[in-house]
Amino acid sequence: MNVRPLHDRIIVRRIEEGEQKIGGIIIPDSAKEKPQQGKVIAAGNGKTKDDGKRTPLDVKAGDLILFGKYSGQEIKLDGEEYLIMREDEVLAVIEDKKKK
Repeated sequence: MNVRPLHDRIIVRRIEEGEQKIGGIIIPDSAKEKPQQGKVIAAGNGKTKDDGKRTPLDVKAGDLILFGKYSGQEIKLDGEEYLIMREDEVLAVIEDKKKK
C-alpha cells in the first residue's frame, strides 16, 4: 500500500478480537460488534496552525490504538478494509510493557 494521509489523518487496520462467546453461546458474525482497537498503518504530517507552523501527530505508524465505535470512514485499499480518521478521534494509545 502506497498511501499517505493528509494533515492530521491516520489510516488504521482493525484488530480482530477472538471469537465472542456469551454463556457458552457463539455469537454469529452478523451480531458481533466491530473491534474498537487497531494498528496505525500510516499517519499524516500533522495539522497546520493559523500561523503556518505544523503540529506533529502524537500517534505514528505501528502504534496500537483505541477508538470510538463510530469513528472514522471505512475505506477499501488493495482488497483490504481500513479506517481513515482524524487523530482527535483516537481515544488512547496502547503501550507495550515489553518496550519499557
